[in-house]
Amino acid sequence: MSAKRMVWQFIEARDHDVMRRVHHWRAPRWLRVWMISATRLGDGWIWYSVGIALLFFGGDLRFVAIAASAAAEAAAVGLFRIVKNANKRKRPCQLEAHCWSNVLPPDQFSFPSGHSMSAFAIAVPLCIFYPELQAPLLVLSVSIAVSRVILGMHFVSDVVVGSLLGIGLGYGSYLVFR
Repeated sequence: MSAKRMVWQFIEARDHDVMRRVHHWRAPRWLRVWMISATRLGDGWIWYSVGIALLFFGGDLRFVAIAASAAAEAAAVGLFRIVKNANKRKRPCQLEAHCWSNVLPPDQFSFPSGHSMSAFAIAVPLCIFYPELQAPLLVLSVSIAVSRVILGMHFVSDVVVGSLLGIGLGYGSYLVFR
């Protein structure tokens, strides 16, 4: 067996263990509300709202900041679609029923998490251009990423890779637009 296959089996075994634990755990109501809200915020409308707010109140950097985030998001959408279609990894909710979440997945495949990638791709340039927004933007991005695992939409590795790719795309976009 190749080293690559052994590493993938190790990761997949851990992913499936976390999936089973999460799917059989009855989360407290406050956490369920938070996770469903976070995943819905990550559907896109929160980012449009942030962009509109920045257009009105973002100062001299608003156009550059919005352009950097928009470019990072466009790259993220293209990248996660290519990788998802190449990988074709099934979602946790397709492998095992979730005990309380009835959120439907936006597409068929799991790896990487598009919500996580988009959240960090948009948030990273905005955090750099507007340091005063770092805390809320990072809490929002982490909440979106965690919600995808808690709701059975993604495995932990999907979210970790999606988040890291989003951070890289966001930072790269910042470097291009600064």
